[in-house]
Amino acid sequence: GLTMDAAQFRTDFPEFSDTTKYPDSAITMWLTVAGLSLPSDRWGSLLDLGTELFIAHHLVIGARDQAASTNGGVPGAVQGPVASKSVDKVSVSYDTGATTIEKGDFWNSTTYGIRFLRMAHMAGAGGIQL
Repeated sequence: GLTMDAAQFRTDFPEFSDTTKYPDSAITMWLTVAGLSLPSDRWGSLLDLGTELFIAHHLVIGARDQAASTNGGVPGAVQGPVASKSVDKVSVSYDTGATTIEKGDFWNSTTYGIRFLRMAHMAGAGGIQL
């Protein structure tokens, strides 16, 4: 069975060690959702990592929404990946298709989501609606 909790998640993903920005309650909530969404028989030994990537993806989106709200923006606004940007005379463009997964939609909005989706396809759970 799954032996995941907030402490284990923070051990495996130390970038989420800030308990103010990423409270245990948020980790626990997304852990519960992952438990209801990811069938263990399909995920097998990838379940713990899939669960952690699922949680990390949602925490990043939550942190983005919090930052937007704190800075006077609107939380929850949908924004695609930046394809090009110009500052003064310097222009940079990115091949956003190179780092996203076709039909990944929501999961393509964070690196954790992209990794989660790759795991989901490896686990044969790609057809599940999450």
